Amino acid sequence: MATSTPSTNDDSAETPVVGKGRATPTRAEQEAARRRPLVADTKEARAAAKAQLRERRERAQAGMAAGEDRYLPPRDKGPQRRWVRDYVDAGWHISEWIMGLMVVVILVSLVPDPTFSFFAFIGLWAYIVVAVIDMVLLARRVKKKAAAKFGTERLERGLGWYAAMRALQMRFMRLPKPQVKRGQYPE
Repeated sequence: MATSTPSTNDDSAETPVVGKGRATPTRAEQEAARRRPLVADTKEARAAAKAQLRERRERAQAGMAAGEDRYLPPRDKGPQRRWVRDYVDAGWHISEWIMGLMVVVILVSLVPDPTFSFFAFIGLWAYIVVAVIDMVLLARRVKKKAAAKFGTERLERGLGWYAAMRALQMRFMRLPKPQVKRGQYPE
């Protein structure tokens, strides 16, 4: 006859476990379990993030160059600023050529004869005075025409300065890029 003997592996014979059944982890163990990198540290994830950032920057750069309002910085946003940009870009301005003239003066100053340098600097200062006068007249003209177009009470501050600073830049260096050809003044 077979007698049944209690097995030591029988689960019913063990005493019931009280609590959660494991030791409480220390604070250091809990913090280590929660710790994970803020940014994925895989090469693929970094390359993908870099490519996405590059694409966004290129899209923003192209949008800003095209004059799209949502990509423009705050100083260039709005219909009045767009009108001023178009007005400045449509005309010829003396101040556009200051940078080129400064390069020429630097090259002339390399000539050993100080007479050339002296007259080159005098010519440059005379040109700068004429350019500043042109910029002041442009600023007054822009403010007057913008007030007539948009109304005096709705006119933004700084339009004259904005026009003068844009006229000071060479046309091919302006951002946003000129949207009109020379002679196509806005109405």
